[in-house]
Amino acid sequence: MEEDLAKGVRLPRQLYLRVPRSMRQMQTTEPIFTHAFVRHVSRSLANCELTHLPRQPFRLALAAQQHQAYVDALRATGINVTVLPEEPELPDAVFVEDMAVMLDELIVVCRPGRVSRQPEIERILPALANVRQLSRIAAPGTLDGGDVLMIGTTLFVGLSERTNGKGLRQLESIVLRHGYRVVPVTIDGCLHLKTALTQVAPHVILANPHWVDPVTFADLDVLPVPTSEPWGANTLWINGVLLTTASAPRTTELLRSRGLNARPLEISELEKAEAGLTCLSLLYRGPRVEL
Repeated sequence: MEEDLAKGVRLPRQLYLRVPRSMRQMQTTEPIFTHAFVRHVSRSLANCELTHLPRQPFRLALAAQQHQAYVDALRATGINVTVLPEEPELPDAVFVEDMAVMLDELIVVCRPGRVSRQPEIERILPALANVRQLSRIAAPGTLDGGDVLMIGTTLFVGLSERTNGKGLRQLESIVLRHGYRVVPVTIDGCLHLKTALTQVAPHVILANPHWVDPVTFADLDVLPVPTSEPWGANTLWINGVLLTTASAPRTTELLRSRGLNARPLEISELEKAEAGLTCLSLLYRGPRVEL
């Protein structure tokens, strides 16, 4: 197993360190969601922002087909999915996760780190306003939702090319009064924090140690991805199901060997845009909070 770990990092099979009691209690149950927003794939997807991958030809019809399969997978877990209309002139608009951080108490509206993506905010605001009270990240702060991993009442926030310290501090000032804490995480070599790691079970994260230092998550079990599948760390754990990407079969088998209900999903055309399973939806719990 050790020779299979990313960049040769050796971690013990069980890396349980002391976890605050309140945090562990929050993690003993799986994430339960009732609703989600997704958005149809844009016909201009080929013009999407790219940071770490070379630009490739896109098969738009296949991308739309794979996106529909993703929506079907969400609905199969019991989630009520609202499909927002296509934004033809906004190639990255399908990646709705980056627009907001969905909390039970409120929604933090992000300010994307790429200027080309900032118009997406105004297009999704009406839908978000029907769900929760909104708070917004303001310039010069930037925050992409893909850089925020919520585990219990802790928000791990990746400091990336898309999220800066000012955005992180604004997020912290907004959520502190609701009982959340914010933990900054340095990442390197990948787009977002959730490109490098995601939660796959209570107390367990799946990570690429080459892109993020597992020491930051010493309170949790860290399960490294196989070296051959560096992008496999992005999974979506919802309502008793762990969605994995079909492009990382060894990762899927690794998770199944740990007794997890891992189900692969083909998103190869969307992965050409540096997409992962998490970035295609905004998940939340309903009903609407009355203000």
